[in-house]
Amino acid sequence: MKEGKVELYIKETLQTKGAMLFTLIDPVDYDSVDDAVKTAKRCADACSDMIVIGGSTEVQGEILDDTAKRIREEVDIPLVLFPGNISTVTKYADAIYFMSMLNARNPYWITQAQMLSAPAIKKFNLEPLPLGYIIVSPGGTAGWVGDANFVPREKPKIAASLALAGEYLGNRFIITDTGSNPRLQNSGPVPKEMIRAVRSAISVPYIVAGGIMSAKELGDAYSSGADIVQIGTALESSSASYRKIESFCRVVKEEGRKKLR
Repeated sequence: MKEGKVELYIKETLQTKGAMLFTLIDPVDYDSVDDAVKTAKRCADACSDMIVIGGSTEVQGEILDDTAKRIREEVDIPLVLFPGNISTVTKYADAIYFMSMLNARNPYWITQAQMLSAPAIKKFNLEPLPLGYIIVSPGGTAGWVGDANFVPREKPKIAASLALAGEYLGNRFIITDTGSNPRLQNSGPVPKEMIRAVRSAISVPYIVAGGIMSAKELGDAYSSGADIVQIGTALESSSASYRKIESFCRVVKEEGRKKLR
């Protein structure tokens, strides 16, 4: 499969900027679709390089179509689906994470969901982005729904081996994700040691997601080896998103410069 427009955009942006920031919009986590669209536009206008839309539950049908259509009308950057299941597909996006959960216990999340959704993806002319998905403890809702065999936070070599296997299987992106979860004991972002181990193991673009709430944590992810950081929960509050996106933009710019040196 040849590289599509969105994949080329990601790779070319990494070459010129050194680091990228993706904003994840889960429509059900907002008070209204209006609020979700406003956050997406605010982040796109600031420094987000891509808007990702999806969630582990409920993001399907009318709310997905409406949110995606309205975001696409408001932003000039790519809109990509982060599917929670085969129903998280809409024609109003540009591309989709065509994910295989590399540490799933249930083969449904490795190949069967992909088989069931592939015809709709082709029908809607969505660009598939082959992506190996690794869930790190505590995993949040995504881990529970996906029946993941969570990678222990203190076992970076397991994550690195999974990531390398994912690349060898043909995935052109790797993502490690702790899931959307509150700050409980033993939660938070993917550990820095794990990010370094994964980065040293693979040659494809590496996305880090889940649990990043501050500019410091964002900088730690980049400095440890993330090419791309995907932020969701930290930007869901209207009052917080105004302040945080500006501080996040400064971090992305600075860390990108470092990577290009």
